[in-house]
Amino acid sequence: MGAAFWIKRYLLAAVPLFAILAIVEYVKGSTAAADFLSAALWAAIAAGIFVFTQFRRYRKGLECAACDAVGKSSKQP
Repeated sequence: MGAAFWIKRYLLAAVPLFAILAIVEYVKGSTAAADFLSAALWAAIAAGIFVFTQFRRYRKGLECAACDAVGKSSKQP
């Protein structure tokens, strides 16, 4: 998994999170530039933490039970 994969994963986490936080700020009625800057900063930090933990798990070869269960049937034959 190269740098492009991790950058894409970061953007896939940061952009929707920014949109959610910006919508929350807009609904609250605060539309100042500082509020949207704060939303962007928090989205960047949260996405960074998410990608860092995933990258560390990948580098150490740790298993993820929830990740492994995706796509598997819940019924045992």
